[in-house]
Amino acid sequence: MMSKTEAMSRIKKMILIVDDDPDYLFQMKYHIENFGFDVITAENMKEAEKALEEKPDLAILDLMMETQDAGFVLAYKIKKQQPRLPVIIASAVAAERGINFRVETKEDKKWIKADLFIEKGIRSDQLHREIKRLLKL
Repeated sequence: MMSKTEAMSRIKKMILIVDDDPDYLFQMKYHIENFGFDVITAENMKEAEKALEEKPDLAILDLMMETQDAGFVLAYKIKKQQPRLPVIIASAVAAERGINFRVETKEDKKWIKADLFIEKGIRSDQLHREIKRLLKL
């Protein structure tokens, strides 16, 4: 059992969620806060770049925002500034366009600067498991 002082000094991990769909953003924020994390949100690349100043512990990015590849561009910028920051790209691109992306091989990771690519609609327990795995919790 942790003492009150230990519990107070323990800092929650912060997750950045970037998506141009306010409903999806709200749902993701709700779930991730219920997992016990602090959450900051952004609705576009400009807001996301500002939010990165808060030094989140993990970022979840939509793929298609201002442009078809905004999530890839943002992931690239994040990894250039903070190479150790885990990045998840969450997208409905497979359902919407029939395009599948994977981040499994070294070749994949050369051009997709993300640690994980997930389809939107992932169950919250699966999402929680992936976040904990990437944060090594």
